[in-house]
Amino acid sequence: MDWIREIYCWNYLLSVSLTAWLIAQVLKTIINFILMGKFRVERMWGSGGMPSAHSATVCALVIAAGRSQGTHSEVFALAAVMAVIVMYDAMGVRRETGEQAKILNQLLSDWLDEEAKRTPILGDKKLKEMVGHTPFEVFGGAAVGIATGLLIPMM
Repeated sequence: MDWIREIYCWNYLLSVSLTAWLIAQVLKTIINFILMGKFRVERMWGSGGMPSAHSATVCALVIAAGRSQGTHSEVFALAAVMAVIVMYDAMGVRRETGEQAKILNQLLSDWLDEEAKRTPILGDKKLKEMVGHTPFEVFGGAAVGIATGLLIPMM
């Protein structure tokens, strides 16, 4: 167990943040398996889905920064601003990108016949649809990050 202590002592903020990311990705993979009935290893590193690993990572960073540097520190301020931007982006621009990908994939599927799908330009490529998050997924990720940041003690 000393190696765990060494990891968290080496860089507490980074270690707590990466732990929250890992927890969120594992939860996302499990939740996806339960909902879809199919194990998809891509969920371990893929974006989108419940909970948001982006939100978990930045929220854990905010909590860890507040605990180790104090809430009046510049590190805490930077982490908090970054967290707001990341979570806003996940619910806004990135989510909208996923919605547009769904529509474009459907249009391509409807418009192109089997012969056209074999063209060298398009082939059978599809745009990635799971890139953003719903507010619920962002909230779930934030909860994972906050819990991780509070539960991992400073070494």
